[in-house]
Amino acid sequence: MAQTDLTIAGVGGQGSILAGVILGSAAVTFDGKYATQTQAYSSELRGGFAATWVIISDQPVEFPRVTHPDILVAQAADSITRFGQVVKPDGILIYDSDMVHETPANIRRQYKVPATSIARNQVKASMTANMVMLGALYKITEVVSRKALEKAIRRSVPTGKAEINLEAFNLGFDEVKAV
Repeated sequence: MAQTDLTIAGVGGQGSILAGVILGSAAVTFDGKYATQTQAYSSELRGGFAATWVIISDQPVEFPRVTHPDILVAQAADSITRFGQVVKPDGILIYDSDMVHETPANIRRQYKVPATSIARNQVKASMTANMVMLGALYKITEVVSRKALEKAIRRSVPTGKAEINLEAFNLGFDEVKAV
């Protein structure tokens, strides 16, 4: 059975939870896989802790909690503090290099993405950094198909915002670099 456990974490306002919802939706709705998605966030509207956990599998998911993720997508330094030590030894860290400056040595496969800079300077919409990270996640893991992610993005973002979010997704795909 192929199963991938992911944690996507950041701070409120970065869209970490939306990224997890899109990923789970892409898996179930458009790729015919099984998935669970859970989330947690602090009470602050912006700037507090926010995380989502997604499990994607070829078989029904028996236990919906991610305890040792295969993949950590870190959009903020706090994400490393909270989840960096529980990633599997052969796991993957994908991080926003604009926001995360120190990474744990226990994760050997690390990829940096200047997601915040790309969103602000190339897309001209800082709220699309989460889509930049999704593009990088897809390129590195192909945990779901590109077509499924693109359809899920179109379905999940506000009306009139699909193209800008897809642009951010494509830039994330193009800009990811191994450390």
